[in-house]
Amino acid sequence: MIIGITGSSGAGKSTICEFLENEYKVKVLNADKIARKLSKKGTSYTIEIIKIFGKNIVDEEGELKRRKLAEIIYSNPKKREELNKITFKYITNEIKTKLKKIDDDTVAIIDAPLLFESKLNEICNKVIGIIAKREVQIDRIVARDDIDYEQAEKRLLAQQSNEFYIEHCDDIVENNNLLDFEKQVENIMEKYNIKKVAP
Repeated sequence: MIIGITGSSGAGKSTICEFLENEYKVKVLNADKIARKLSKKGTSYTIEIIKIFGKNIVDEEGELKRRKLAEIIYSNPKKREELNKITFKYITNEIKTKLKKIDDDTVAIIDAPLLFESKLNEICNKVIGIIAKREVQIDRIVARDDIDYEQAEKRLLAQQSNEFYIEHCDDIVENNNLLDFEKQVENIMEKYNIKKVAP
């Protein structure tokens, strides 16, 4: 079984995936982590990014300046679309390759903020959307990425709304604090007939 987990920045996808890894027999494929590995110096992915954004997008060692790239794409929709087009191509190929190596009795989780945009939802049996209150998301982004409130808000405005996930996902987890999401996840896993790992 393949489950997609998606949601906008600061919703808490990683927290929920970590909980699933600890409590269930699942293998999480994190699209952001895969993108980081693929964007090392000299890779085809990085070379394509440099073609679009120029050599100033990498530092003296040839590594991507991630913060600079984020600033550009969250203020320029056209550049964001160009980057996504490259990213989707490499990440979907990598995820599909990794899926082939997962045991049949292990549930695969695809953790991807742009699950629908990359069409990875099409290979999922179920999709769970993670949502949270806007102010909670902004606080999390500010703390996580060390950016200001305005920048965090700009990022969220460039992403899908909670309403989008409610409409398009099979199930929803509302993750406003650490105390209430676990039961929601457990109920969904029970519905999917996925058992917890024995202690």
